[in-house]
Amino acid sequence: MFKKGYIYKDGIYVYYFNDTIVKKIKDFYQNDPFPNYEFYDDRASIQKRGDNNIYVSELKKFIGYGKNIIEIGAGTCQLSNYLAIGTNNAIVALDANLNSLKLGQKFSEKNNIKNINFVCADIFDQRLEESSFDFVICNGVLHHTKNSFEAFKCSQKLLKKDGYILVGLYNSIGRIRTKIRGFLYKFLGKKFILMFDPVLRKINKTSIKKIDAWIKDQYTHPVERSHKFDEILKWFKNTEIKFINSYPRCDFFKSNDDQKNFKNLFVEGKKIKLF
Repeated sequence: MFKKGYIYKDGIYVYYFNDTIVKKIKDFYQNDPFPNYEFYDDRASIQKRGDNNIYVSELKKFIGYGKNIIEIGAGTCQLSNYLAIGTNNAIVALDANLNSLKLGQKFSEKNNIKNINFVCADIFDQRLEESSFDFVICNGVLHHTKNSFEAFKCSQKLLKKDGYILVGLYNSIGRIRTKIRGFLYKFLGKKFILMFDPVLRKINKTSIKKIDAWIKDQYTHPVERSHKFDEILKWFKNTEIKFINSYPRCDFFKSNDDQKNFKNLFVEGKKIKLF
């Protein structure tokens, strides 16, 4: 599955890369890996947190068992670790930031999660064999690469014939409020963001590292783009992947109720090739 050229160090397959954009992003996350773990996190807390999240819990149910899964842009690998817990799925967590992967690897080792491999590489270098995975997850990463569509094409090459690809991207319209908050943050500072960011309002104020990592990721990222629904639909068409579903729905006349549609997001996909 892993192509030659890696160094296996401290439980991580490490490939060399020299792309300047990737290095820029790697340096950006160097001291503030995202998302960061809480000091008390363990196997039980990660599983509970995932089970309480409608999106990831429904995804895990849909995936089932005995699958090969890769998370591209895994960061600190919280999702990868959650998907590995209690299953016999083979997980690959891929990211360009070695420090982030180290946190995920140490967590898996400490909590005896053995069905996950960690790979430090640039997705554009295509270090893994094509057609190797039943599920390819690219959640919140393609818009932070040098070219979102080209990164998507590299990702979809990893899919098996009847595989599924899940893509999470910044939406051009949905991102407007964040951009406005980011502009005001430059002048009003951290107190303003703590008050008006909907995610930060829910984070324990003693979790300083987690708060700083969120602020940095959302408001000061050096490489970021937003995309429209019709643009993404063209990606699927151009790569001959059948689009199944989205959240929010791109159908104006259907409800966007979180609980209902996160469940339907995956259930409706069972009869169709890809989403």
